[in-house]
Amino acid sequence: MTCVWSRSAMADQFADSANNVVIEEVNKGLNPGMIVLIVVATFLLLFFVGNYALYVYAQKTLPPRKKKPVSKKKMKREKLKQGVSAPGE
Repeated sequence: MTCVWSRSAMADQFADSANNVVIEEVNKGLNPGMIVLIVVATFLLLFFVGNYALYVYAQKTLPPRKKKPVSKKKMKREKLKQGVSAPGE
């Protein structure tokens, strides 16, 4: 049994099938990738907002940092640069 197709029969078949396009329904829920992205973004946002809040709180409440004491050797060198004789010399 042989099947002979003519050009017009094939053209008609494809023309008819063009109207039978399956339209996929859009998934109405959130896909898992989007949920993970939202959770990670939320944690990052909370982390940065929390750090900023702690930074502002620390700036208001903590006293300023103390400077390191200058060593006697460095003090002597600075006074010599300025032309003042170091004490005890």
